[in-house]
Amino acid sequence: MTDGSSSSPWGAPVRDPHGPARPSDAPSGPRTVAATGHLTQIGVLCPPVRPRAGRPRPKAPSVRPRLLPLTALCGAALLAPASLAASAAPPPAERAHDSGTTLRVRPVAAPAPAAPFVREGGVRADALRAAVRGCRQISNGRYRTDDGTRADIPVCRTQGAVHWKADLDVDCDGRAGRRCNGRTDPVFQNTTAYQQSDGRPLNAETLPYVVVPAAGELWKPARSGIRAGTVAALVHKDRVVYAVVGDVGPADLIGEASYAAARALGVDPHPVRGGVAASDVTYILFPGRTVRPVESHRAAVRAGHAAARELVSAAAR
Repeated sequence: MTDGSSSSPWGAPVRDPHGPARPSDAPSGPRTVAATGHLTQIGVLCPPVRPRAGRPRPKAPSVRPRLLPLTALCGAALLAPASLAASAAPPPAERAHDSGTTLRVRPVAAPAPAAPFVREGGVRADALRAAVRGCRQISNGRYRTDDGTRADIPVCRTQGAVHWKADLDVDCDGRAGRRCNGRTDPVFQNTTAYQQSDGRPLNAETLPYVVVPAAGELWKPARSGIRAGTVAALVHKDRVVYAVVGDVGPADLIGEASYAAARALGVDPHPVRGGVAASDVTYILFPGRTVRPVESHRAAVRAGHAAARELVSAAAR
């Protein structure tokens, strides 16, 4: 075009900075543009640059922005702020574009890295497993983990703690919710053996709890000091979750915990397809340490941490 302007790919006219200028084209002062993905040059909106699929945008460290001049044509070139590392020299002074427009770029803070999983109370999982490595069997026989499996799980007592190592079946019984109900769990029951302080069943979705076998020929938990609200620690891989005894299961099966306990251990908590199939979960119960109210997970963490530290210290002596 002879007047020094052209059309951008988005239909808006773009003034050639080297073509003839008009009085109305003169900038009224410096324009500030934030580095948000949309850059405005003399009233023209540039589309954002989308990252290529399958290539995540890299996270930049803390930086100081270096000021760059605006490029000649918005539709012909990509404009991006360059950056210097924090240890580099201070940024140069602002430079004005030929047309008089100055670009200032505000730094965008990089998102904080995700915090690693914090073990409840700080007692390490391997230290707890080492503390209950031995077994003085207190059950009259051994439990099965599921119907049709071999009975090979003993209940043991070490340093005052009652423990066993088994699989983890997800218990969704208790108060119905979005994830624990008759639709998600074909054997769902709206009751638990023990209740909250207000008389309602426990909430498996929110409260980490352990299921103990019903009293029978193999073992009577009450005789070992295990009752409603007894503090427990569940250990799986590098995670420790403190819980309470909250429900009772079949007298010949062992290895079950609530939806919330499974989720906190980092395993799939779905009541049908979730849980841990192998006997890789260590259950440690602390007789004589009881949480009231039973639904207070905060109280369970405090009591569980104290009991776990004592157990680890006693095992080290």
